[in-house]
Amino acid sequence: MALILALDQGTSSSRSIVFDEHGHILASAQLETRQHYPHPGWVEHDPMELWTSQRDTAHAALVQLRTQGRDLSEVYAVGITNQRETTVLWRRDTGQPVGPAIVWQDRRTEAQCARWREQGLADLIRAKTGLVIDPYFSGSKLQWLLDHIDGARAAAQRGELAFGTVDSWLLWNLTGGTVHTTDVSNASRTMLFNIHTQDWDDELLGLMDIPREVLPKVHPSSHVYGEAQPGIWGSGDFLAGLGALPIGGMAGDQQAALFGQAGFTASMAKNTYGTGCFMLMHTGAQTQPSANGLLSTVAAQLPNQRAYALEGSVFIGGAVVQWLRDGLRVVRTASEVQGLAESVPDSGGVMFVPAFTGLGAPYWDSEARGAIVGLTRGSTVAHIARAALESIAFQSAALLQAMSRDAVASGCCALRELRVDGGACVNDLLMQFQADLLGIPVVRPQVVETTALGASYLAGLSTGVYADTEVIGRQWRAERTFEPQLSRDEAEARMAHWEHAVRQASAR
Repeated sequence: MALILALDQGTSSSRSIVFDEHGHILASAQLETRQHYPHPGWVEHDPMELWTSQRDTAHAALVQLRTQGRDLSEVYAVGITNQRETTVLWRRDTGQPVGPAIVWQDRRTEAQCARWREQGLADLIRAKTGLVIDPYFSGSKLQWLLDHIDGARAAAQRGELAFGTVDSWLLWNLTGGTVHTTDVSNASRTMLFNIHTQDWDDELLGLMDIPREVLPKVHPSSHVYGEAQPGIWGSGDFLAGLGALPIGGMAGDQQAALFGQAGFTASMAKNTYGTGCFMLMHTGAQTQPSANGLLSTVAAQLPNQRAYALEGSVFIGGAVVQWLRDGLRVVRTASEVQGLAESVPDSGGVMFVPAFTGLGAPYWDSEARGAIVGLTRGSTVAHIARAALESIAFQSAALLQAMSRDAVASGCCALRELRVDGGACVNDLLMQFQADLLGIPVVRPQVVETTALGASYLAGLSTGVYADTEVIGRQWRAERTFEPQLSRDEAEARMAHWEHAVRQASAR
């Protein structure tokens, strides 16, 4: 049986999962990664920690596989999925980063983005890239690194530096510095990539002063990019017999999740509940512009098959639970939050807007800041915990409402169900509240690690494990469906209450 190793490098952790060809998990390992906050609004990773933690989890997963009595020669390919807009810049000769990785949540380039908006570039950038001008995306982050690291711009112009999102960084290290490439889904999140021509855009490169020499080549998401070196996972008898492995798939985490949810056709939608929340709706082979604050982006693509999606991004999703643990210190572990929230019947009128780094879609307010409103003398930490969990559902509901308006305006049907995945989707309280707000079924699959699963499917398609997407689609199974229980009048009243809280968080 062919096995596939999926590398899933996320914002909060690195994990590696081995799937069999039926999409079942055979082994997995995970390590948390540290985020650094050197200044207000700045968020950084150590690029070397991203690589070494990912390598070490792969080693651990492979050792697990061997202890199960599996022959490692069954491991057929590697797939990669990653946090997307996070920006890494490194030297081609040494493979050493020239600075920290600037995380997608980082807001240090807002002033530059504001200048571009003032110059009237918003329509041009949206037309070419499908994106709004925002520090979220990689272009302004790369420009900042080139401008603020001594000698970086000149070195980049000489072809001595390489830029990449985290997929490119992992690929570079896996191949011993021989392959500098990304896939179309990650490229589409840079604000430098024309999603219509599917190439780096010279006009945008000129506007942002980015030398083309620093950019990776771009390939479809399902593509044999190169080979992981035999000894890259570590040494030891447990790994004996593991040869060079083709790296057959790469996609940004959200596009990979849509693929892992068997979202191959227009109008299929999923929401991933991770550090942030990310909702994607497949729009087929054509881009679909949004009139409601959503982004047009490239979906995971097979060779010679274009695919696009509408996307809405919530900057702070599951990260609000981390804040309750690490910021307020009201719980010792993230898992305690559900019990605390369930100890009260509702939030007691408390609304929590977790705009720690501004608000993403559909609001796009970089100046908004976190707010807890509706507090009374009777409010407790349990009410705040419940409001924190509910904030994840409220933000996602705002996204889906915007997405449905775009779908109807384009002549499509409103969304009939939402497939969910990611760490927080195992929270039944959250999923039921999500269905209540949306008024449509929320469907949780049997395999909730759909991001890694999507990467494995992409790798399996390029290496012949799967004949086509129809084979993959037949493997998808629902674990539980959450049906709405709240009346539409009550759901709309709660959404109105949420929007009022957002306006308070946005008031300056």
